[in-house]
Amino acid sequence: MDARLQQYEEKMKKAYGFLEADYAAIRAGRANPHVLDKLRVNYYGTPTPIQQVGNVTVPEARIIQIAPWEKSLIKEIEKAIMTSDIGINPSNDGNVIRLVFPELTEERRKDLVKEVRKKAEEGKVAVRNIRRDGNDFLKKLGKTEISEDEIKQMEEQLQKLTDKFVKDMDSLMEEKSKEIMTV
Repeated sequence: MDARLQQYEEKMKKAYGFLEADYAAIRAGRANPHVLDKLRVNYYGTPTPIQQVGNVTVPEARIIQIAPWEKSLIKEIEKAIMTSDIGINPSNDGNVIRLVFPELTEERRKDLVKEVRKKAEEGKVAVRNIRRDGNDFLKKLGKTEISEDEIKQMEEQLQKLTDKFVKDMDSLMEEKSKEIMTV
């Protein structure tokens, strides 16, 4: 691969990574500690990820348990969870916070699959936009530095990269959809 195209490959990798992170935060009936990844609690004036202020475990298939290292954080963690879009009310016994995930209804599963497809489409659009930027860059290069044959070759490489990442995003989407629909 031409070194001038590497920046576009990096951007496509980032778009793919972003989609993966988005999918990790979508709950699929099972308790997944990654649903807490985007949540922050106020820890001595600093917004801090929940995983850094306590021990997050999954003792059972549909329960996440958070044991804060400082008891004073229980209220902060509960507040962060309640104001988030997770949609679960935390319960605590004074020492640990438990999040009990209800079984997903068929309708909710279908809504989640629609959301998964939408996020995949957004990711693919991002990859195609990166390809477009790369092609614009190549057209500018063609006016000054390199031959038409080299441009054609690089455009083909860019297209292959785009196809690869679109295909990877499609298979990631299929995997996540299957996981959500599995009861």
